[in-house]
Amino acid sequence: MTYFFQFEADFVDSLRCIPMQVRCNLDTCGIKLKLSDWNQMTTAERQALVELPCTTETEIQSYREHIQQLILERTGIPATKLPIEPHPAWLDSSTVPPSLQEKAQEIGVNLTPQHWAALTPLQRFALIKLSRPGHESKNFPIAIAEFNLL
Repeated sequence: MTYFFQFEADFVDSLRCIPMQVRCNLDTCGIKLKLSDWNQMTTAERQALVELPCTTETEIQSYREHIQQLILERTGIPATKLPIEPHPAWLDSSTVPPSLQEKAQEIGVNLTPQHWAALTPLQRFALIKLSRPGHESKNFPIAIAEFNLL
């Protein structure tokens, strides 16, 4: 299922940036995709990466192979592989990552275990990504509001 967040609205029509759904799939299959590589892909190829499933082992392998082939075709350079987290925090609905809790508290929000458990895995993924040091975090408070966590 294709899903975009409201905080992504300024770029999803053109897919000029990598949406969270694709970023989650990339982390799931262990492939790094640079924005410059993404922008070398056609709109149809980007849309396919949004729509392709990446949940089961078979789907994950298929997604990995597809993205590796696309990157190679578009850049002439093999895709960079990333370690795959065996137990990603976004799939653990029972524990709010401490770094995320700290980031939320910086903007006056206390993320309770109940809040965390009520989020979808993709919402949890987005919050984790948006809260990381070095990430442009202007969308973090917007996502917090969008996910009704205020």
